[in-house]
Amino acid sequence: MNTHSDARMGVAMAMLLIRGKFKVEGGAKPDGDTLPFIPDNVADWKLVPGSEKIVPKADGRVSIRLEGIDALETHYGEKKPHIEHQPRGLAHEAADQLLKFLGFETVLRDEDETVATTPDTVNGWILTRGADDYGRCVAFVGKGTPPVYSGYWTGVDDDLLERTANHRLLLLGLAYPTFYSGLPDYLRELLTDASEKARASSKGVWKADKTLTGVTVHGMASLTDDDTGAVILPKLFRRLKDYLDFKAPDASLDCFRAYLAGAADDEYRLLPDSGKLLRGMHHIVEVTDDNTVRMTHPSRDIVFKEK
Repeated sequence: MNTHSDARMGVAMAMLLIRGKFKVEGGAKPDGDTLPFIPDNVADWKLVPGSEKIVPKADGRVSIRLEGIDALETHYGEKKPHIEHQPRGLAHEAADQLLKFLGFETVLRDEDETVATTPDTVNGWILTRGADDYGRCVAFVGKGTPPVYSGYWTGVDDDLLERTANHRLLLLGLAYPTFYSGLPDYLRELLTDASEKARASSKGVWKADKTLTGVTVHGMASLTDDDTGAVILPKLFRRLKDYLDFKAPDASLDCFRAYLAGAADDEYRLLPDSGKLLRGMHHIVEVTDDNTVRMTHPSRDIVFKEK
């Protein structure tokens, strides 16, 4: 049965809607797929399902991780000097477009990625099905009048999905589709459709993407330089960055696949679904003798297992 038709006929996954405000102040560093949110009723956080419980800050704030997308990293790592970024032009464009979509009129960014906006809060809502291992609420985010009252569940069909920033960023080519197993197939397909439109038009990351064609890595600058750094899937960037931190900044990638097999806890299946669960990204990463690394499958065809 056609999953797009299912969504239009009302066979849609229900998600919890929480109404509140997105707030950017006090040293916040929102990027293209993560930003802070405070519900109108802090008790609504207790309604979020799943084994990972939401623990808000004193003001009710929780970091929202946008469902179904992965934008270029503006800052990744625990602390200096180990914080790195991907090429900042596209990384900042994704972050700025997310904030402007939600209603922030001006966005000012310091060198340490701290952001100030005008206004510093805007009203909005999220649609969530749970939290990730880091305590972030994974959600679709939207603006304007929500489809139901806060604290209620609502089906997410194609019309509602198209009202979210998640869908918008994929349509602009400013994020990669990145999926986890709890997301229904029809929503994954709708998000993939948006991303494929951007890819066909060479928008955003797709005009420079090297994930499948490969990037020759001679130190972190090969991945981070704003002018010459390669644009690749952020998950691959994070694994490469962690590997180079572990080995040496200019290390050979000879052991990278072994590192992926032993150190990174990634489980996933490939589409079309064979039913086989793979563990370790070494199954979908190739490394050649000249230190060139590439993925063998596009992110749209990978469904990671939720932990």
